[in-house]
Amino acid sequence: MVMESPVEAESLRKLCYKSIKRGLDFFSSPCHDSYATDPVSKKTRTSHKLPTFHDHTQTLRDDSTTTLALSVPRNPLPKKEGFQPNSLGDEAGFAGKSGEILNSDHASCNKFSSDTRKSLVKPPVWKAYRVLSNHLGWVRSVAFSPSNEWFCTGSADRTIKIWDLASGKLQHTLTGHIGQVRSLAVSNRHTYLFSGGDDKQVKCWDLEQNKVIRSFHGHLSGVYCMALHPTIDVLVTGGRDSVCRVWDVRSKVQIHALSGHEDTVCSVFTRSTDPQVVTGSRDATIKFWDLRYGNTMTTLTHHKKSVRAMVPHPVEDNFASASPDSIKKFNLPRGVFMHNMTSRHNTIINAMAVNRDGLMVTGGDDGSLWFWDWKTGQNLQQIKSKVQPGSLDCEAGIYAASFDVTGSRLVTCEADKTVKIWKAETM
Repeated sequence: MVMESPVEAESLRKLCYKSIKRGLDFFSSPCHDSYATDPVSKKTRTSHKLPTFHDHTQTLRDDSTTTLALSVPRNPLPKKEGFQPNSLGDEAGFAGKSGEILNSDHASCNKFSSDTRKSLVKPPVWKAYRVLSNHLGWVRSVAFSPSNEWFCTGSADRTIKIWDLASGKLQHTLTGHIGQVRSLAVSNRHTYLFSGGDDKQVKCWDLEQNKVIRSFHGHLSGVYCMALHPTIDVLVTGGRDSVCRVWDVRSKVQIHALSGHEDTVCSVFTRSTDPQVVTGSRDATIKFWDLRYGNTMTTLTHHKKSVRAMVPHPVEDNFASASPDSIKKFNLPRGVFMHNMTSRHNTIINAMAVNRDGLMVTGGDDGSLWFWDWKTGQNLQQIKSKVQPGSLDCEAGIYAASFDVTGSRLVTCEADKTVKIWKAETM
């Protein structure tokens, strides 16, 4: 039998104190004290972080500094040699589903930053600051002078009125049509004003004498739209007889009769860069015509309802067209579809206009006036035009609209017999 010797109390106390001291030394070090870093571990972490960071900067081009808030070094640091866990290759990316690596696109980044800056800038609000009420019938058409000093309007009262743009005062009233005046065009090469109306007449007015000097005969019904070629003496008119006619301004000779539409030709325009004419019709089609030979080049069938209004951009190679179903944008000269406007102007759109800054406006049959960003297609502002006191609510329609030469003022022609002038007010 083994005899157990008693443990001395003093030795047991020393053993307990030694254990407590060892625990205090291990757990009670100050939080700000740090242990020495292992050189191997530090090198491994650095070799992992640096290549990833510099690979991301290498995906940006040199011209990206113009679009980002901070510039990026043109010569990024070289890659570090060593262990590279989870290497991402030469391009940085973002993790997708199941760990998939998606390459970053610097172009989309630049576009995002640009769109973000634009969204932060609040667009100006357009308001009517002058109302002209000298017409006695629906105001159907408007055109500006190249000097931007005056503009003219045509009305269902069978008159053409010339207004001073700065003061809004009536300068002249031209009479001669026996039907409502639906279309106007001012020449930038001569002192001529052209007008077309429901009386099937196309008239040329000499503004120095304020009288008709030429008449163009050929339309079998009302003349609804017209356009002057910017560089040659050619006038293009379209009307209810479904034919677009091309005229020599000097000799009054009809050059072409562009037939192919099945309904009224409501809108037309020409350009100086291409020998072509573009027409929009109530048959829901847009046709491109060769001005040299009078043949159809292209027919666009994207719209499902009548195309009553079109407008080309003043400087860009594209145009927009409007119908009750949508507002669409096409390129020129081939007419390739680009995109729809983001919102839907649910009304019959009779008028369209765009300025050099890319602000487009559409006017509806219900008196609604919508402003759009030409590039993005976003709707910026919606206005309901107020009718003149004494007019019916159904007389709130907008039949024509046009920006002045500077693009800072907008003129609308309305069914309440008024002409309204709008301008932007910055908040």
